[in-house]
Amino acid sequence: MTKEATKGEGTTVSSVYKITIDAPIETVWAILVKTDEALPFFFGAVCDTQDGLRKGVPMRMITPDRRFVSVVGEVLEFLPPHKYSHTFKFTNVDEPECIVTYELKEVEDGVEFSLVMENMPAGSRTEKSMQQGAAFIGQNLKALAETGKPAFSGRMVTMLGPVMGLFTPKVCKAENWPLRSTGKGE
Repeated sequence: MTKEATKGEGTTVSSVYKITIDAPIETVWAILVKTDEALPFFFGAVCDTQDGLRKGVPMRMITPDRRFVSVVGEVLEFLPPHKYSHTFKFTNVDEPECIVTYELKEVEDGVEFSLVMENMPAGSRTEKSMQQGAAFIGQNLKALAETGKPAFSGRMVTMLGPVMGLFTPKVCKAENWPLRSTGKGE
């Protein structure tokens, strides 16, 4: 996965990561937007919504046992099979939300997957975690789309998920993060 750019705008930072995936765009899209199973490229979390992904709906990344929520947001754009964008806030840090966009574009070698992260507070835990996680997301999505299995790192994260629950802060408990709309996606 290549880091295309990072740019700062005052107190925020934006980054773009790209990787080419040797699979049909429909396959990559279907994997990216699953809401009914743990996603190894999203650190073993399940993308939880009220009735599927579409503009304006709240979403959260929840553990498969539904005990902890790592990320909350709201879908801003949902344009199958090319673009999915949502607000993004880690539940374990008190920092402003940012915007994450996943873009798919057909290219000669398959599909160019772009992970665009915008308005990350500069120097924040959010920025550091997202910068570190970008390659993990791209590599595991690529492996899953190309081979049907996540990369070794994704398999390890999924396997260790139940153990990590022992170290998850109480603020991340699911009852603290119900699905609710903020009205930003409308």
